[in-house]
Amino acid sequence: QVQLVESGGGLVQAGGSLRLSCAASGRTFSSYGMGWFRQVPGKERGFVAAISRSGDFTRYASSVKGRFTIFRDNAKNTVYLQMNSLKPEDTALYYCAADTRDWGRVNEYDYAYWGQGTQVTVSS
Repeated sequence: QVQLVESGGGLVQAGGSLRLSCAASGRTFSSYGMGWFRQVPGKERGFVAAISRSGDFTRYASSVKGRFTIFRDNAKNTVYLQMNSLKPEDTALYYCAADTRDWGRVNEYDYAYWGQGTQVTVSS
């Protein structure tokens, strides 16, 4: 069992930056591919970014590529999402998730463990 806890969300003006963190419990964090997803009311959860177990490989949704960076610190059992040049359309509830079998997958149903989410609101 893995518990994930996100933090770092908040209210920011368009063009600003935020860094989300996701702290994981347990001693097997480095064996999981990790991902970030986001959801707005009335829509399905959508893929944002993913990172391999070692952190050497990353994958991004086209809508955030070049603005967001995912990285991880396996010694701290934490994955991060650095979000720059934020836009109002980035407003959503952001979730981190653990993939116990692979990495880089974009379908939410491939992820076994989820955090509770952290709200990001970007004002225009």
